Amino acid sequence: MRGRFGVLKRWYARRRPIVRRTLVALVIGAVLLTGGTLASVRWIRDAADGHIYSEAAVPDAPVALVLGTKVDTDGTPSPFLAARLEIARRLFVSGKVRAILVSGDNMNADYNEPAAMQGWLVDRGVPARKVVLDHAGFDTYDSCARAERIFGVRRATVVTQSFHLPRAVALCRRLGIDATGVGDETARRYAQTWRVSSSRENGACLKAALDLLSGRDPAHLGRRETGVDDALRAA
Repeated sequence: MRGRFGVLKRWYARRRPIVRRTLVALVIGAVLLTGGTLASVRWIRDAADGHIYSEAAVPDAPVALVLGTKVDTDGTPSPFLAARLEIARRLFVSGKVRAILVSGDNMNADYNEPAAMQGWLVDRGVPARKVVLDHAGFDTYDSCARAERIFGVRRATVVTQSFHLPRAVALCRRLGIDATGVGDETARRYAQTWRVSSSRENGACLKAALDLLSGRDPAHLGRRETGVDDALRAA
């Protein structure tokens, strides 16, 4: 044991300046990361303040933008996604929106969030001509950017879980959409999933701020699509 301690002591003595610099860099990095995260969370909350409503009070908008999340292995929306879709369905039935843009991940032929979302809505009475699919909503930033740049959305009601809503509304507003939001609370009954997802929001807020600062393009842009315009014109 003494021999090992002596080896470690000599190793440290030779590398003391490097070790100290490394520790200082780690501490500075941790402070910057923490500060940046807290600042991002505050910015997100401020940007979304005044634009989040209850379902009954949300102003009318042409489009509901439903953000994708997990689809189960049998191709049906997970409970979290179904809860978002149910809010959008009710907004459509009540006349608060006239079309629904479903934006999610279609990473391969076997996983297709937008198709599952469309199927769920159509099965529950929403006309297929009123549901528009965005297959390249790989994250919240991409969904918001593509809604504006590809589908020409200028005003929308964003629908997602309440813990996710401030970030989604803030991103959409900063990317050119006059966005309001309605958040789902019913999925709180899945307590563990809700806690895990909520805890990730701090890091996601930092990523959102970095995305906006970088001004990056979505992972996939493509040509302008008229699906939302067509859905709004359809009887």
